[in-house]
Amino acid sequence: QVQLVESGGGSVQAGGSLRLSCTVSGRIFNINSMAWYRQAPGEQRELVAYIASGFTNYEGSFKGRFIVSRDNADNTVYLQMNSLQPEDTAVYYCKIPEIPWGQGTQVTVSS
Repeated sequence: QVQLVESGGGSVQAGGSLRLSCTVSGRIFNINSMAWYRQAPGEQRELVAYIASGFTNYEGSFKGRFIVSRDNADNTVYLQMNSLQPEDTAVYYCKIPEIPWGQGTQVTVSS
């Protein structure tokens, strides 16, 4: 069974950085797009960024602060997060079409 495993979350102070990783476990071929979402307490899950076929897209305020990249050889997608703010506190998830959501990784930013 193919699973998504996120890691790299933690607690940082405002202005700090974190790099999240998402690894695909199990056999899967021809991954087209990989995306990052986040869900803050009491909020709906929202799209952060995605990468597909060599291009990337960022939603709203994430552009310029976050960078999404992927390693096709390892089926891994990364999210470099810079200039983190308390409002970035959330559980971050990666997503591949037709693959179930993983457990996510908690990011906590203190002021």
